[in-house]
Amino acid sequence: MTQQMPLLGSEAIRKGLLTARELGTKYRAVYRNVYLDNEIALTPLLRARAAWLFAGPDAVLSGMSAAAVHGTKWLDVNALAEVVRANRHAPESLRVHSYTLAPEDICAYDGMRVTTVVRTAFDLGRLLPYSQAVPILDALMNKTGLDLEQVRSLGEANRGIRGIDRLWTALAHADGGARSPLETQTRLKLRCTGVPGLETDIPFHDEWGLVETRAAMGWPRWKVAVECDEERDLPRYRTWVHSHTAELESRDWAVVWVTQSMMSGQTNIVPRVMKKLRAAHSLSNGGAVRGDARGD
Repeated sequence: MTQQMPLLGSEAIRKGLLTARELGTKYRAVYRNVYLDNEIALTPLLRARAAWLFAGPDAVLSGMSAAAVHGTKWLDVNALAEVVRANRHAPESLRVHSYTLAPEDICAYDGMRVTTVVRTAFDLGRLLPYSQAVPILDALMNKTGLDLEQVRSLGEANRGIRGIDRLWTALAHADGGARSPLETQTRLKLRCTGVPGLETDIPFHDEWGLVETRAAMGWPRWKVAVECDEERDLPRYRTWVHSHTAELESRDWAVVWVTQSMMSGQTNIVPRVMKKLRAAHSLSNGGAVRGDARGD
């Protein structure tokens, strides 16, 4: 039977769950004495659990590992696990912090000690480079509904801590409306337009006031939406792209689609978006367009 979770090798042998031969042939070591079944792919969450087993019950999962435990999506599967503990000695595959955590910074999850969502966001924002911090904060907010004001309050209470200026910058640009890394990249790129009023996760309602669909981001005042094509190779996804575009256009919204190749290549999406905004502004001045996300 496949063991889905990391386990302590010595304990598994002692309890008779595995023989030494089975452990050596059917499992691989993630950390010293911590093993995972060869058939199970190592995910950020499984790496976090393995790190906690290795570090011991007094350790606290933090940073990327805590984010994984709290359900954050799109984390780098190869990122180092992180823990907070007094003993800084650890293998290169584990990042150990020794900063002090208050009791209210720690919560329990499935028997493990983990930094709270607020403390996790606080540490990610102050310790990661801006380009890495914002997408992860977006994903953490999207999953947990985290209120950044709580993170700011924690920052105000710890103004002398390392990386506080970096935290303020990351918090200023984080947005839980992002549903993918591409949406985060697109939103940050569109800051270059200088046009105020950019919103994310914009709802469109039907005649009974129920949310019928959503736009990734855009300017409700000008009825310009920017959508992210994740380029999933599924027939139903391509059908959704076309039907979603038709739905927004039926509400008199202009739609600009962005792909990952556009973000990483030479294509600059800003001029395309600005062209739509100028056209919408021109029509609005003529009274033809009213800024209303419901499209009523």
